[in-house]
Amino acid sequence: MRLDTLKEEQVLATFIALALLLLFAYVFGTLCEKIKGPRVVGEIVGGMILGGSGLFLLLPDLMKKVFFAYPEQGQVLNIFYQLGLIFLMFLSGYNTEININKKDTKTISLVFVGATVIPMLLAIPFIGVFKKAFIGDVNNKLSFSLVFCIGVAITSIPVISKIFFDMGIMNTKFSNTILTVATFQDLCLWILLNIATRVAATGSIDLVQMLIIVFSTLGLFVLITVLAKNVKKVRREHEPKLFYTICFILLLLVCGLLSRFGINIMYSAFIVGYIVKVFLGKEKGAKAYTSALENLVFSFFVPIYFALVGIQLNVIHDFSVLRFLLFFVIAFGLEFFGTWVMLLFSKLSTDMKMNFAITMNARGGPGIVLATVSYAAGIISLEFFTVLILTTMLSSMIAGYYLRYQQKKDKDIFDAL
Repeated sequence: MRLDTLKEEQVLATFIALALLLLFAYVFGTLCEKIKGPRVVGEIVGGMILGGSGLFLLLPDLMKKVFFAYPEQGQVLNIFYQLGLIFLMFLSGYNTEININKKDTKTISLVFVGATVIPMLLAIPFIGVFKKAFIGDVNNKLSFSLVFCIGVAITSIPVISKIFFDMGIMNTKFSNTILTVATFQDLCLWILLNIATRVAATGSIDLVQMLIIVFSTLGLFVLITVLAKNVKKVRREHEPKLFYTICFILLLLVCGLLSRFGINIMYSAFIVGYIVKVFLGKEKGAKAYTSALENLVFSFFVPIYFALVGIQLNVIHDFSVLRFLLFFVIAFGLEFFGTWVMLLFSKLSTDMKMNFAITMNARGGPGIVLATVSYAAGIISLEFFTVLILTTMLSSMIAGYYLRYQQKKDKDIFDAL
């Protein structure tokens, strides 16, 4: 068997493109961190500067030589894009921790309903306002409606966690409540996104098939959780090479197999990360190995993924500032309103209600995954893709700066609910 290969000059052109993506992601990600913003925002901005909103507009001939050096270059770069996505979701699954304190059950329930159910329901009347400009080439109304509602309600675990770590408030009652709610929320929204992509791919609405997808995706998570409590976990220490080999085989194989049953690659990667956590997470050395993997992934694959997201954004053409601002106000306002209203049934202070309402608006990585997956599936247009990314960036910045402002006012505000 003989495989087709790229010519040497094509390989070198790909290396140069990857190097530029990584360089711009690193430089602008670092600059964003310097001003206390989420690194992911800077990495996307780095991609934007390389793309149609920056250098590609100013130096089209030069940038074409870099990113369109040969016909298949976009497809080759897309492999790194997909690897960044599945590694990001794998690590999100690995870092998923569900700790429900009975004393905080009421607050968790109120925040979940307020930040997920209410904004999604209240978003439905606005779908028609944006449908003409935001719907994708597949033109599937159900898939578009699901993505629109998810875009209004989604919250980011990675970005919020990074903000909490930087502020030194991780493992406070506030942070634990937020992360528990975000975990349940993301699980529900990934299922809905999985349904949306499946309906868009088949072009039809099959109720039985939709129920199978719901129960299979949710059932996988529940099954793994139950097995983790009843099956003896692996305690023996493995060599790093074996640990990584097991992770990579599971990641690639499960993503491939589950896709045959209509389960999206993104959710499959999340499940594999969760599997590794519950069965190997307590193994001696497993956390150190995963930490080393995170260093590699977040220094190469994920920055390239976010830079490639940014390079596709075009705020010069096919973009309406007014529609972006209107969607942002609706999305931010509905999630804020829903969370605030539900917390009126709690005994939380006004400041704490504000903290929850604004923090649950940080859309971060999951918001970007939503945009990229739904755009790749043809569910949304390039304009809505751009709007979702910009909404994610702005909402994450607002949440980060507001929490730091609250901490400056009262350094002990997050220690108790």
